[in-house]
Amino acid sequence: MIASSASRILVVDDDVEACRLLAELVAAPGREVQYAQRAEDAIARARHEHFDLVISDLHLNGPKSGLDVLQAFRRATPPSEVVLISGFGSLDTAVQAVRAGAFDYISKPFDITEIQRTVARALRRTAEPPPLTANAGDSAPYALVGRTAGMLAVYKHIAHAADSSVPVLIVGESGTGKELVARAIHAHGSRRAGRPFVPINCGAIPETLLESELFGHIRGSFTGAVADRKGVFEGAHGGTVFLDEVGEMSPAMQVKLLRVLQDGEVRPLGAVRAIQTEARVVAATNVDLEHAVAEGRFRRDLYFRLGVIVIRLPPLRERCEDIPLLVDQFLRQAAARTGRTVAISDPALDALSTYSWPGNVRELENTIERLVVFCRTGIDVDDLPPAVNAAPGVEERLFRDLPTLDEMERRYLVHVLQAVGGNRTRAADALGIDRRTLYRMAERFGVGITDDADRG
Repeated sequence: MIASSASRILVVDDDVEACRLLAELVAAPGREVQYAQRAEDAIARARHEHFDLVISDLHLNGPKSGLDVLQAFRRATPPSEVVLISGFGSLDTAVQAVRAGAFDYISKPFDITEIQRTVARALRRTAEPPPLTANAGDSAPYALVGRTAGMLAVYKHIAHAADSSVPVLIVGESGTGKELVARAIHAHGSRRAGRPFVPINCGAIPETLLESELFGHIRGSFTGAVADRKGVFEGAHGGTVFLDEVGEMSPAMQVKLLRVLQDGEVRPLGAVRAIQTEARVVAATNVDLEHAVAEGRFRRDLYFRLGVIVIRLPPLRERCEDIPLLVDQFLRQAAARTGRTVAISDPALDALSTYSWPGNVRELENTIERLVVFCRTGIDVDDLPPAVNAAPGVEERLFRDLPTLDEMERRYLVHVLQAVGGNRTRAADALGIDRRTLYRMAERFGVGITDDADRG
């Protein structure tokens, strides 16, 4: 077999400087990097040129977007791997991207190491057979709101999990929206979206009743069983069973659930024969199951059976940039329920955005709902709960978010390289260092310097 030539990469972004910077970051020996500033230009090139990898911004000026670029290059012969980058991600676009065959979906501002590793993985994929893509058939997304990197990762996991049948385990603190994630997985699954979604809180039902609720019973199987009753698994046939707070299950119930997952059948209380079940299991917990396994409180085999796909929901304090979006959504929902539109002042929104929210999204939603009831003319700082007003001020938060010295040094290195057109000698002179130190500095910060950087 003849050795292949350099890997060809196309960067698509309508911002010239962003295009050049991204091209520099992914450049390396054995790679040829080009760029296009319009989706239409990139799509035209897909018809007569082959690129091993295309990196495109999702939101581009003009009638076409990064999704159009993705579809054009995935339909090409041979298809290209495509990585989409977005600062305004959503569950819907993540599902569309994954179903259309995107290799990955990265949020802005992206981590340099992450994107370089993603590019390396994508280029390794080009030697493999092209992956199969699912048919597009999007359902309306559930109210998952967020544009931070943590939420975009959640969207990607939902998109990958939706059309599979393997169990999914959703972990996160109370109030982070685990049931919303479960419903989104169900709603976006092409085979299960029209089938039942049956939730059950395993921690809220006594053990003596939980088995009957899950598996059903026949008449006379215990005192009070005056008629046959279907359990959750039978009622959700073809759909999804959502087991909330699965970490609260007793050891005896864990054994019975494990048997259902292994055999694909349930036996109602008092029944002689088992019943086949086609329900997909999505479980959720705020308990650290790995710690519970280590302490012997949760079965190791059940943990691995439930967690074929694990989705970790970040707490609200780790994505405070999403709070304005959530507040806007909750205010609109309250307006639809009450017929009354209530505005919120910027200082009040800043205060909400700096509070740690130990109760997560649920606490924020309840707070907004209460404020709408009592603040008919608008929400100001004085209307907020005392705990929110006592939170660190905006200035303190801004101080915490200042970049580190290493980050400032990395940004300055990139700025100098851009200013001298990538010329290594001129960059070293401008920085007051020799070229060897420049190489070490670039390697430490993950900044690519191409071999032909000294042309001109």
